[in-house]
Amino acid sequence: MRVPGLGGWSDDPLWATVYDWSVEHPRAGGLLWRFGIQSELRRLYAATDEIGRLPAGARVLDVPCGGGVALRGLRPGQDVEYVAADIARTMLDRTTAAARERGVADQVVPRVADVEQLPFEDDTFDLVVSFTGLHCFPDPARAVVEMTRVLRPGGVITGSAILNDSGLRHEPMRRGGRLAGLLGPGCTGPEVVHWLQARGVLAPTLERSGAMGYFRGVKS
Repeated sequence: MRVPGLGGWSDDPLWATVYDWSVEHPRAGGLLWRFGIQSELRRLYAATDEIGRLPAGARVLDVPCGGGVALRGLRPGQDVEYVAADIARTMLDRTTAAARERGVADQVVPRVADVEQLPFEDDTFDLVVSFTGLHCFPDPARAVVEMTRVLRPGGVITGSAILNDSGLRHEPMRRGGRLAGLLGPGCTGPEVVHWLQARGVLAPTLERSGAMGYFRGVKS
């Protein structure tokens, strides 16, 4: 069921615009994040910085790419292959436009893809990022299986998600998001860590920031 007028991700919902705007405006957006989900926006910036540290020739998968907020970590002339994957064409269009604005379009390859059946070979990417993604997927556990499958040994998986165990304070937001068709069943922090460990990710970390949890680990 969806709230009339809001739509899902394929409809380019208002939330997508608000989210992208908040990330690109640190002062106002930071206040919005702190007030709305009690999370620090600078934590997202720090996580995306890892993209900019990749050497030339590296391959990165961003799924779901959404409106391209993770592109802030990609440097012009970095000479990496940045595959921006999303199940919604509208989101890929937003990412493509953002890549042009940032001067990194020559490194970005948009790809329609279902995270539960990624169209890539095993051990293909040096870095897999999934910012504010797991809580959107119908089956987040399956998404972790696929994202780690395409990650090469020694590669890094990192991302963030609104967690189900962040407290009752955030429950109205989670319920409203599901009603609007924007959020899936979600997951808890321990579930994310368990899924990563089960897929051979060594000592995955989970850092909480309000409703959001940031995870990271290296594939064995």
